[in-house]
Amino acid sequence: MVSVMRPVLSRGIYVRWDWSVMAPCYSAFCGHSDVRHCSSMPAHRESTALRSKPLQAMPGHSGWSTFYWLFIKGYFKRLHRLQIIEQNMFGPLWRMGPIVNVADNSLIEQVLRQEGKYPMRIVENLWKEQRKVRGLANGLITAEGEEWYRLRALLNKRMLKPQDATLYQGVINEVATDFINRIQRLRSASGSGVMVHNITQELQKYTFEVIAAILFEIRLGCLQEKVPEETQKFINSVMTMFRALGYCELLPKWTKNWLPFWKQYLRAWDNMFDFAIKAVDRKMVQIQELMDAGHSVEGQYLTHLLASEQMNQSEMYSSITELLLAGVDTTANTLSWALYSLAKNPEIQESIFTEIWSSCPGEKIPTPQDLSKMSLLRAVIKETLRLYPVVPSGYRTLNKDIVLGGYHIPQNTTFVLCHYAMSHSEQNFPSPHLFKPERWVRGADKLQHHPFSSMPFGYGVRGCPGRRIAELEMQLIMARLLKQFQLKLEPGTQEISAKTRIVLIPEKPINLQFLDRQ
Repeated sequence: MVSVMRPVLSRGIYVRWDWSVMAPCYSAFCGHSDVRHCSSMPAHRESTALRSKPLQAMPGHSGWSTFYWLFIKGYFKRLHRLQIIEQNMFGPLWRMGPIVNVADNSLIEQVLRQEGKYPMRIVENLWKEQRKVRGLANGLITAEGEEWYRLRALLNKRMLKPQDATLYQGVINEVATDFINRIQRLRSASGSGVMVHNITQELQKYTFEVIAAILFEIRLGCLQEKVPEETQKFINSVMTMFRALGYCELLPKWTKNWLPFWKQYLRAWDNMFDFAIKAVDRKMVQIQELMDAGHSVEGQYLTHLLASEQMNQSEMYSSITELLLAGVDTTANTLSWALYSLAKNPEIQESIFTEIWSSCPGEKIPTPQDLSKMSLLRAVIKETLRLYPVVPSGYRTLNKDIVLGGYHIPQNTTFVLCHYAMSHSEQNFPSPHLFKPERWVRGADKLQHHPFSSMPFGYGVRGCPGRRIAELEMQLIMARLLKQFQLKLEPGTQEISAKTRIVLIPEKPINLQFLDRQ
């Protein structure tokens, strides 16, 4: 219910069910359906509020209609598509119990610009509940308020700025080389000599190796012929956690003791924490040994954090675990969709190959300086994130009353920001279902996109802290893959749709042919 690098882990419907009355219950969200007057509201806003309609007057779902769309129509796994249906049914604002859904650029902007110093996503969620059950501190993603602000300030260092990301170009390229070697081995092992099955699974190994190398300053061996058992266990736990979370969010709390999903969810988190704790503890021992010997302990990301001694041990464990999680599935899925889209569009793929070769000819390995000349490659990633946003919805809870679209919405109301609907709107992006990277090339498209029409990395101070590293990681591997291989879909491949598993993932495996460039 809280985001992986931005608000992600609650989605479109986000309801719990009280089966005795067959109506949605929103106790997990601490929302409020009563319209209260804010005594501190300025006079002009008070006047506007008096003229506005109450929250109860906003259109929206009944419990029965929610059940119908989720389970009868089967949108439980296609919540991103349901945003568009609901927008067509209700307009730019609709209510689901105390939760307000927003599907309009200007209204989304209005909500986000009302944030204070400590933007809040969702007051209560299952990530925080897991931390309470296990007696763990909140990390960067689960923390709120001043606690979040302090952690963010510490964890931002050596990560947020473009020049910070360039610190890691060497290790990312090193991992990229190993990934290409793995692709070569997989091709050779296939009957055709060119096929790689389930590219998402392979890219998860690449992204996990990168984020672990950055955070822990060690190589895990994800791209070896035999993946280490602990590494594979972490990757599997990420997938299990997301899958179980989807059920835990929708089922009533009393089912926890009867159905397996809550136990699966906790066990998956336990596995991820175990992995991170062992890695952090090993690094702490290394740093202590260096300090005892009188050596300098200057290093990269984790060494910097540990040496600063500004986070307690539990906060360190939680934050590193959350950063690891955020760095695997999100980037791997985006890369999968990008390669899939390019395989479907050979003309665009060839244009990018020409751009890469002209900026980085021969055997030269791309650098961030080379990437700065590859505007079309960067546009491909932007267009991929528009078509397949990692997280289809964003979340905010405001600590003050607001008048939005003519409705008076009280403080502590949770807003669901429908980013998928915005990025697939004809008004925002003509022919929205077409893959057109040129939309993002400066000067190539006269249409100016509204800045809140596509927000894959979030907004403001609660935006994705790993954005610069993720962009560099994606650009480097794509440039190197496209420079060496021509991509084609497996013969007979039908259209691959997306499904919602908190993050947006391929409905079935993406199988690609990697043909050597002549």
